[in-house]
Amino acid sequence: MPDLLPYLRADLIAAGQFFHHRGWVPATSSNFSARLGAQEILVTRSGQHKGRLDENGFLRADLQGMSLEEGKRPSAETGLHALMYQRDAEIGCVLHTHSVNATVLSMRLDAVTLEGYELQKAFPGIQTHEGQVVVPVFANSQDIPALAAEVAAYLDMHPETVAYLIRGHGVYTWGATVADTLRHIEALEFLFECVYRQLLLDR
Repeated sequence: MPDLLPYLRADLIAAGQFFHHRGWVPATSSNFSARLGAQEILVTRSGQHKGRLDENGFLRADLQGMSLEEGKRPSAETGLHALMYQRDAEIGCVLHTHSVNATVLSMRLDAVTLEGYELQKAFPGIQTHEGQVVVPVFANSQDIPALAAEVAAYLDMHPETVAYLIRGHGVYTWGATVADTLRHIEALEFLFECVYRQLLLDR
């Protein structure tokens, strides 16, 4: 079996550069991860600028979010990534970004409802613009285990969920591959901007 680490690391570095050029990962915000194996993930280290990542910007962690590399500390939110890998063996990547639109909408709404947009079809299992895609908003918390439990309870009730927002913080989404998850982020950011502008027009 080939060593996936260098390929996944390169994909996540490229994702960080893509997001940085669009202003979605300011300062040292955001965190990225990808599945390395059944019980191991690659995740960004704490304090890394995601637009300037290099091979030292990552570490290996287990599915409880604990670092497997001595002296390297994962992002404080690694537990939210680990949750998704624990829930579904088909998930290969989790991405978290901090765009202006996502952050502002999360401060104004309890959920972002996407309805009637063609780009809803960017998400798995959605074949039509008809119907709704609901992106829930969770209260921000420094208690990551408690927040992860809240997210897990919601996903148990709403398994069709494709992403969620944390209030004043940003968006989390996931997919089978880094490329799939990057597509989800790009689609979400377009749709969030549509919702934001529609709210302005409706004033």
